[in-house]
Amino acid sequence: MNTNKNANNIILPELSYKIMGALFTVHNELGPSLLEKYYQRALAKEFEKQGLKFKREIPVTLTYKNEPIGKYILDFIVEGKVVLETKAQIAYNPNFFKQTLAYLNETNLPLAILVNFRRPKLEYRRIVNAHHGENS
Repeated sequence: MNTNKNANNIILPELSYKIMGALFTVHNELGPSLLEKYYQRALAKEFEKQGLKFKREIPVTLTYKNEPIGKYILDFIVEGKVVLETKAQIAYNPNFFKQTLAYLNETNLPLAILVNFRRPKLEYRRIVNAHHGENS
């Protein structure tokens, strides 16, 4: 797994561009002071406006040796290809990255975007699944 902002190696460039556009639109409109659920609701409306297919609050089973041991709830999966994890926290916590990485591992999707709306400038991190497709 690695994070990647290099324009030459962008995974899903058109979809990424649309998602990032929606994220910036919502952040610019609402600012950095709301609860996470309001950003999620606004994103859903923005995705609909852009014609992007998405699912919200998706339960994903965590397994150990093919046995279920728990569940994650993902914020969004966009177009069946991108995990989008939203946060609205004043301070960055390294556990946000670890959590999103775990979601990416469990879903085996090619890309995740971790975004934090609670900062004056929108903070985001692209996380590329280097192992995408290996366990399909």
